[in-house]
Amino acid sequence: MAMLKKKAPDQRKLDATATRLDGLQRPTGGWAEPARKDAEARLRAMGLPQGRDEYWKYTRPDTLTSAEVTPAAIFDAGEPQVFHAFDRLKIVFTDGAFDAEASDDLSLENVEIERLRESSADIHWARDVYGVLEARGQSPVERPLAAFNTAFAEDGVLIRVTGKVSKPICLIYNHASETSDAILHHVVKVEEGGELTLLENGPAAARFNKCMEIDVADRATFRHIRTQGRDHERRAATHIFGRLGEESVFKSFTLTANGVMTRNEVVLELTGDDAVAHIAGACMGDGDFHHDDTVFITHDAVNCESRQVFKKVLRNGAVGVFQGKILVEKGAQKTDGYQISQSLLLDDNSTFQAKPELEIYADDVACSHGSTSGAIDEEALFYLRSRGIPEGEATDYLTLAFLAEAVQEIDDEDLQDEIVERISAWLFRRRAR
Repeated sequence: MAMLKKKAPDQRKLDATATRLDGLQRPTGGWAEPARKDAEARLRAMGLPQGRDEYWKYTRPDTLTSAEVTPAAIFDAGEPQVFHAFDRLKIVFTDGAFDAEASDDLSLENVEIERLRESSADIHWARDVYGVLEARGQSPVERPLAAFNTAFAEDGVLIRVTGKVSKPICLIYNHASETSDAILHHVVKVEEGGELTLLENGPAAARFNKCMEIDVADRATFRHIRTQGRDHERRAATHIFGRLGEESVFKSFTLTANGVMTRNEVVLELTGDDAVAHIAGACMGDGDFHHDDTVFITHDAVNCESRQVFKKVLRNGAVGVFQGKILVEKGAQKTDGYQISQSLLLDDNSTFQAKPELEIYADDVACSHGSTSGAIDEEALFYLRSRGIPEGEATDYLTLAFLAEAVQEIDDEDLQDEIVERISAWLFRRRAR
């Protein structure tokens, strides 16, 4: 991998990090202890993020790193949870604590599921993944909140897939305390030829730090659909680290509605020939809303395909951020890399900040990126209104059309419909105010 020269961290930053960590107790014992110890050492060497850091210049990290949690009110929209109508295996966490009563039995054909807290053996399959992909993802860009998670997460799920799983596994994150501070770390290993769909939904906590490491073996498939929403005052920092084998498929879609601060990072390595990786996101922000998608995809094999499709709808001063990079290593010929980030600004007070990047060291590639910001198409709006459609409803139709490219990255049509229904409900509530 190409290496970028890093600045030595400021001593004040390291001192502040040491002060923050000295008040915490890192879990000890079992197979994960070496990875946790290593992650803490790396974190102390790099320091927690500050606003002066290059990859944090658009997003203030202080409320994500402070010792005190900013309270977040709990909101009940009075509607069923996302994915409630789907046949799925439910694993529930409330404020980061496993809820056995609300969860299903963890037995399912072609998959092994354990909790991180209860897996204390000295030898475990997850040892080859836990903290390993996260550590690889620290170069060339440091990701200190992910190292923080690896070091201090006490629970999460370990999922090993050995064949095609008959129904999705759904991780549900409930929020019950206005000052909860949840840290979860999940590990997913999809063995050769395996296939899994993973769903996630729920506000999780007042502050949520989540890390997921996903190892997709040769000719395996991993699909991921998550929603982040409901409680508006929540704050979250999430990381996905993925490694893709030969002819593997990795597809992830995220819908974000509400949330005063959300930072989603995705770091993928395409290490096997003919691998496919699609990352997509749609977000809707209203008012005090800051949403940051930061993506880094490395092509390190032949004839691989990656797509990044991100759409943001912003109004009443909401802020959207996209930082996306495609790195094509020497020898990664026949790479097909596509990246698009777009925002729909529904007023003059909202802001979209984008930093698309390509870094290419192979000469037989097809890579492109684009980023745009704009308002509602006035001609299209006039056309709909001239057909008798009220302005608010017409604006919603055009908003759905704008988000369609991202939503269509979901393979399953029923899940697509569920996401569209949730987007429509959010738009209707805003219009009804």
